[in-house]
Amino acid sequence: MYKPFQQYLEKSLFDNFDLHSEPIPQGLDRNVSERGKNPATIQSWCYRSPEFRKIRYTYIDAGVAAQVFNGVIYPDHRYDAPLLGIDLLSFGKKKILVVIDFQPLFRDEAYTAKYVEPMREMYERYGDLAQNLGMKFYDANQYFSKYLLFAKTDIETVESRVLPAFKDYVESYWTMIRGTEPSTDASEIQRIVQAQKDYDQYSAERDPAHGLFTSYFGNEWADRFLYEFLFEDAVPLAVSH
Repeated sequence: MYKPFQQYLEKSLFDNFDLHSEPIPQGLDRNVSERGKNPATIQSWCYRSPEFRKIRYTYIDAGVAAQVFNGVIYPDHRYDAPLLGIDLLSFGKKKILVVIDFQPLFRDEAYTAKYVEPMREMYERYGDLAQNLGMKFYDANQYFSKYLLFAKTDIETVESRVLPAFKDYVESYWTMIRGTEPSTDASEIQRIVQAQKDYDQYSAERDPAHGLFTSYFGNEWADRFLYEFLFEDAVPLAVSH
């Protein structure tokens, strides 16, 4: 269902940037589960480029039971730009959730004016995909912009509206990155390093997908996938016994 999204992102990345494959920890790049009614395959890809220190995306295919395309693109630490976050989830034909955003690292007015406000026109084109849904696991005021696309929708809308919106957000993100001046200031770079680490920590502690990974692939694999690949800068919370 989301293969056209993955294919578009991949082609656009290779067309626009000098990509190099990044190794994925052994056993985490691909896995197959026979646990559910439908066999589930999970596969991930990881790249870097001079502009991006980490480009990762994952596809889960469990037939009609579940289709998930998830990705996060982290700018190089010389860029204070937001991260590109993508979450497209389908559980059966009726439960479809779409999340696409430029995820801000900082909340001050200057940062918002520079990186968030330029999204407004694009966001308004897809107002039907901005449904102001309540967030169950995350604080909407942290690492989400006010021009986030967040919608419950259907298969027809995924094809007719979500795919064009996705392409628009992706291409606008490349434009934003190209227009961002890389910093040479050591203290500013360190501030960005810390902000991206904080993002990983926050995300790892709240990611609802961990439950999905566990149900298909077991808790040990799910923990490794979360902390060794998805959010590798996060530190696992101590588990009390």
